[in-house]
This record gives sequence, structure tokens and C-alpha cells, in this order.
Amino acid sequence: MKAMILREPEPAEENPLTGVDLPRPEPAPGQVRLRVRACGVCHTDLHLVEGEIALPRLPVVPGHQIIGQVDTLGEGVTRFGVGQRVGVPWLYSTCGACETCQRGLENLCDSARFTGQHVDGGFAEYMVVPADFAYAIPAGFPDEQAAPLLCAGVIGYRSLRLSEIQPGGRLGLYGFGASAHVTIQVARHWECEVYVFTRSEEHQRHALDLGAVWVGQAQDTPPEQLDSAITFAPAGWLVPEALRVMRKGGTLAINAIHMSPIPEMPYATLYGERTVRSVANATRRDARELLALAADIPVHIEVELYALDEANAVLRRLKKSEIQGAAVLQTQ
Repeated sequence: MKAMILREPEPAEENPLTGVDLPRPEPAPGQVRLRVRACGVCHTDLHLVEGEIALPRLPVVPGHQIIGQVDTLGEGVTRFGVGQRVGVPWLYSTCGACETCQRGLENLCDSARFTGQHVDGGFAEYMVVPADFAYAIPAGFPDEQAAPLLCAGVIGYRSLRLSEIQPGGRLGLYGFGASAHVTIQVARHWECEVYVFTRSEEHQRHALDLGAVWVGQAQDTPPEQLDSAITFAPAGWLVPEALRVMRKGGTLAINAIHMSPIPEMPYATLYGERTVRSVANATRRDARELLALAADIPVHIEVELYALDEANAVLRRLKKSEIQGAAVLQTQ
């Protein structure tokens, strides 16, 4: 099979991925093999290839927003059938036995493995995954529309939940990439007023098209105080800016797997029972709920399509914030 592998972390400008031919993986008991049809590219992929996130194994095939067709069943698999279309997200497996798993917080499992980090991901024509960590994809979504739901969509949905936004509330979104442009559609479905902070005029126009009531830059002051906010950009300086325009008792959810330091700020910025919390990975519950909700709304994703061998070019464009919506590699 054809695949794009990372041998050593390098800046995106240095073309860190190499096209190679690899043997097709064989599914172990409890796994399925997928013929990959599409794989989204997100900022986590960029952080991984540039070495900002630990890489427990090299070489590795990145990619964790995967849509594929079941090609081979491992021993004991009854959940899916050959030919069925399924998706694979960032969370590849957990131990299922530790305290966090037992408390429903499997996203925090110390033994969790992640797609494209601990195991080979979807920048390839085939991949294997435990059947219990794959998801049936609603029929209404083409492959390229469904792929970004598996990370951008799921982590955005978890961020909404952890931001404690209520239907009809005022929500701030800092950054407007793939995850935010799914998140705004869910928030508008909940009849929230959405305020979008981004320096890109193109992204500001896109936010208004999707129902934002106001757009501006992070240093701007919106016409109303926010009830909740989510930061998507990996920039610590956004935290005091978001708290500055948030009402007492509001919650800021930080949607970032890697982030620059949060600057020192006056206690008054946080005072008033404001909450700051990180968002770490996502659970299988998040994925199931988001997929059902996305089909119900229905969510529409702006997608830029690329061939598998263009993965390096996509990472460079992502680093420069040149992607409108989501980037998806087509592998077939």
C-alpha cells in the first residue's frame, strides 16, 4: 500500500513526510482492517510532525480523521461487516480498567493509545483499528464531509460541553479553523449567540456566513459579555483576553493539545468564579453523540481536497492558516 510516513520530526517547511510502499497491515483479533477512503488533516498532525507532541514510535503514519470501508475482519469481530463504512478518530484504544476509564473519563486513560501517534494512522491506503473504537458513519455524509467530524467535530463538541454553554447563551470562539466551523453549527443549533475572534478577514466572513452575531480580533471587546468561550488556537496569550470579556461565573475551555505558555495576569481577571479548563482528547460517547447530532442538524463542512502525496503541502498551508474550513486527503 501507499503511505506517507514520518521518520523524524521536522518543520512543515522541510517536507517531513515521505511517500513509501508498505505491506498492508493484518487485523489482530478484535480489529478490522479499513481500506482508507479519506483522512482529514488537523493541527494535531502538524504538532506531531514538528515534534511539539511526543512521538513514542518512529517511523509512524500520521492521520486520525479517517473514513474507510471495512476490508477484513479480525477474529471475533461481529460489530461491523465487510464493506461497511466506518470512521476512526484520535482515540485508538484505552485500557478500560483504570480509575479514569471506570469513571467514564477514558480520554484521560494513562494507557490510552492515539491514532497516528502510537499506531499507524490514515495517511495511507489501509489501516487497522479495534472494532470497539470505530464508528458507523451516517449515510448522509460524503467521505470528505465525514472525515473532519472524527476530530475537529468531536473535540469541538466536547469543548462545547466542557464550556458549560447553555442553549441561548453567548459563546465566544477564539480561532476559526476546522473545529470552530463545526462547533459554531452545533452552537447555533442550540440557539446560542456566537462571537468569533479571528484575525483572518476570510475566516471572519466565513463565521458570519455560518451565523456569528459578531466578529473581531482577540484584543477587541464584543458588545456583550460572554457566558462561555473556547480557544482553538494554541496561543496562551488568548486566555486572559477571553477572561477579560467573560461574565462572572463563566467558563473558558481550552481546545488545544499543545499550547504556548499562559502569561501572568492579575487575579482580578480570573476572580468572580470564572473557570479555565483544558480539553483533553475525547471519549467514545462524545463521538457517538456528535455523529448523531451532526446528521440531525445537518452539519456542513467546507472542505479542501488533496491527494495523499500532497500531505506535506497541506501541512504547510495549515501552519500558515491558509485552509478554509477543513483539509482532507483522498486516498482512493
